[in-house]
Amino acid sequence: MKYAVVLYDGMADYPVDALGGKTPMECAKKPNFDAMAKKGEVGLVRTVAEGLKPGSDVANLSVLGYDPKVCYTGRSPLEAISIGVEMSETDVALRCNLVTVSDEENYDDKTMVDYSAGDISSEEAAEIIKTVQEHFGGGEFDFYPGVSYRHCLIHHGGTTQLGTMTPPHDISDRVVGPYISTAPTAQKLTAMMRESYDLLKNHPVNLKRMAEGKRPANSIWLWGEGSKPTIENFEKKFGMKGCIVSAVDLLKGIGIGADMLVPEVEGATGYIDTNFEGKAQAAIDALESGCDFVYLHFEAPDECGHRNEPENKVRSIEIIDERVLPMLINALEKYDDYKVMILPDHPTPIKTKTHASDPVPYMIYHKNGEINGVETINEKTAAATGNFVEYGPGLIKHFLND
Repeated sequence: MKYAVVLYDGMADYPVDALGGKTPMECAKKPNFDAMAKKGEVGLVRTVAEGLKPGSDVANLSVLGYDPKVCYTGRSPLEAISIGVEMSETDVALRCNLVTVSDEENYDDKTMVDYSAGDISSEEAAEIIKTVQEHFGGGEFDFYPGVSYRHCLIHHGGTTQLGTMTPPHDISDRVVGPYISTAPTAQKLTAMMRESYDLLKNHPVNLKRMAEGKRPANSIWLWGEGSKPTIENFEKKFGMKGCIVSAVDLLKGIGIGADMLVPEVEGATGYIDTNFEGKAQAAIDALESGCDFVYLHFEAPDECGHRNEPENKVRSIEIIDERVLPMLINALEKYDDYKVMILPDHPTPIKTKTHASDPVPYMIYHKNGEINGVETINEKTAAATGNFVEYGPGLIKHFLND
């Protein structure tokens, strides 16, 4: 028996004016997904419990069967695991975004132009983080390069009681001042954010990017604080070897923390230009090498939601259907039995450009079991089935055991 979860990050949405009042799921041509939904179980699941923030960290832990209220210590510690940072019990990790802010003289009057600094390359970003480390690091603070705009700060002897450290993707096109923590415990961190603009605005990497018409990574933005995490071993918890395939450090960190196989895929970017076939092949290879469970994560729909790109969000759903699902299903057919579950972790609505806590559609397809599902799967048809899973971590147990 083989199990595959295909996670379309942020796929669920609200009706979009630019799409004729439909959601991206309603607009997307997804014949393979729909074909499984016709013969599979379809419903809604609450992946973000009441009182928790709707981040990809909380939601993906929930989909994987881990209760965030028990094991979650913050987003950045999971990313730190992924990039090989050894945290002590007294360390605090923070996500360090490279962002583009506008050029007003006073930092607090600047606008968050781009939370991803124009989707800066990992190579360019590494040069900028090196400069940041040289200027701010080496004592109380240490900065580590990650992927694209996503990096890590370790605050030695730090605290997680920092007031509100707002994710930059929550404040696109807004003046940043009201979203900078005023807590005394965050003062050193917010001072580095403000000072980083003068440090980076004329950095050689940024001068080159601006000459090429690209957005500069002219500031750091710190958020997602957390302490050293403890995630139960996946095989011990579920009795099977597991694998996570993803482009983003957060998901890789969850996988590493759970002692799952976490393959590196060349050309995996976390956006609509990612190596879709390479990721599918990595999952197939994991199954063939002895894994019983694969978690195939695609960040592209979420990024398109954050960037207010409705057409690209539709297209990302279609690409996964065209280029991933056929490979995966064809590979699974050689096994006596298999199950596939497809769902988003949370909604990332186009109109808000940030995450939401609403329940999301799920679909479970069983090779050797057939039920009457829905003609096409989207937010409305999933809700109409009446199937509802209130406790998110319980869905994976249902998927694996029922």
